[in-house]
Amino acid sequence: QVQLAESGGGLVQAGASLMLSCAASGRTLSSYAMGWFRQAPGKEREFVASISWSGDMIYYGDFVEGRFTISRDNAKNTVYLQMNSLKPADTAVYYCAVELGGPYGSRWKAHGGFLEVWGQGTLVTVSS
Repeated sequence: QVQLAESGGGLVQAGASLMLSCAASGRTLSSYAMGWFRQAPGKEREFVASISWSGDMIYYGDFVEGRFTISRDNAKNTVYLQMNSLKPADTAVYYCAVELGGPYGSRWKAHGGFLEVWGQGTLVTVSS
């Protein structure tokens, strides 16, 4: 059984940076797309970024505007999200997910409902 564990969230001021990590256990995920969604209080879940199994196909949500970078280390079974120039609007719980059976991550931006494996989330709070 695959389990995902996010870490790295916290309270920061606007303009600061954070790096989120998502470590997978239970199965090697090097053949599958991985990525991030977020959900702010009272809002719907929002696509943040996805990365293909090889790392050569990357997709970002429109709001990212060059501030975030997704990467992965297949040897460590881990995906990362480097977030720079954080804004109060980035405040949310950030969730990691994996697309078992899908290597590219190209469908994530449209919706994440088909994803079956999610982490428990890590809270990012950006103060103004």
